[in-house]
Amino acid sequence: MTLKYINAVISDVSNDNSLPVLDGNLGPSAVDIQTLYSRHSLLAFDPGFRSTASCKSAITFVDGDNGVLLYRGYPIEELADSSNFIEVAYLLMRGELPDAKSLKEFQDLLHQHNLLHEQIMTFYRGFRRDAHPMAIMVGVVGALSAFYHDVMDISDADSRYLAAVRLIGKMPMIAAASYTYSIGRPQRYPNNKLDYASNFLQMMFGSPVMEYTVDPVLARAFDVILILHADHEQNASTSTVRLAASSGANPFACIAAGIASLWGPAHGGANEAVLKMLNDIGTVENIPKAVTRAKDKNDSFRLMGFGHRIYKNFDPRSRVIQEQAKKVLAHLGKDDPMLEIAIRLEEIAIKDEYFIERKLYPNVDFYSGIMLRAMGFPVNMFTAVFALARTAGWVSHWLELQEESHGIDRPRQLYVGKPLRHYPAKK
Repeated sequence: MTLKYINAVISDVSNDNSLPVLDGNLGPSAVDIQTLYSRHSLLAFDPGFRSTASCKSAITFVDGDNGVLLYRGYPIEELADSSNFIEVAYLLMRGELPDAKSLKEFQDLLHQHNLLHEQIMTFYRGFRRDAHPMAIMVGVVGALSAFYHDVMDISDADSRYLAAVRLIGKMPMIAAASYTYSIGRPQRYPNNKLDYASNFLQMMFGSPVMEYTVDPVLARAFDVILILHADHEQNASTSTVRLAASSGANPFACIAAGIASLWGPAHGGANEAVLKMLNDIGTVENIPKAVTRAKDKNDSFRLMGFGHRIYKNFDPRSRVIQEQAKKVLAHLGKDDPMLEIAIRLEEIAIKDEYFIERKLYPNVDFYSGIMLRAMGFPVNMFTAVFALARTAGWVSHWLELQEESHGIDRPRQLYVGKPLRHYPAKK
């Protein structure tokens, strides 16, 4: 007899029918449905995994209702104010903040592995000059697996850690070279006398034949950008990294997969969309019209940079990035009309009942594009900067997954295609 489920109710009368509830240290509990199919011949249907905890993780916690983001328990605001990206990367990877000795050893290790193999540099010549930096980064990062066979044994903890360090160490040169190649300028090498953010800026904007002095205000602002984007729980790109890693794929292939996922305009390209929207609005006087259009369900116009899949309150990163954007523009002496439009738009929107009811608050993308543009980054490098920062989070999740033992990830589906049918007999 075939059972037809109208509404599935699983009674908690006996242990055979019960599904255990798992409690985390923070956030909602989770129903463990691992036995749902084997016991009840049912699958859980959750498109987009909106209500599914795909793993246990101790790295990052997001409370979207209250606007909280924690890295290993530390509030993002405190880390952005008092820490630096290298310390944060160590925290994400190792679980604790480093002492002075551990931090120096970590920094020295990154310096040891921040150069790209010269043969890898020749790869860039195979791309068109107008290739998107993310297309280049996907290819180059994936190609690293052809050069570093010594860290391909993912069953060895030391090899895994060294692979993670190599990725964080080399990503600045990979990202910077994707830009310098596009403009026909030779790539500068890393300078181990500089911090991580300053080193990237000199490779990005410096000429090989001239001395380049990094502006400390811009370097600190960029370091904050890296911290804010270092990790964000089980988002699309991080989940992609973990899914690829579950198959036993090498770390370089896994991170290349994450970069490809991040490239999507709904993920890493959102700050580009914000700049385009602000440019379309044009002036402060046009803001009321833009707000009216955004409320019209029949109008395709949307206020980009407002709302978030997770946050139903202020994105805690948005206030930090807003202040940094103001500092950068003031320091550079730039009067960016887009910043004025952004500030006024935020002031109006957060007081409007339409946006309040829908919990549409500014997110980190709302100001990051303005800040990056003021610092001299072309728009097509915005997502590459995101990838540079997120590498720390990706490798941390990759390392964490290696300690699990559930095997390869294999999502199921609700099949809605044709039922069984047979090939027509030949006449």
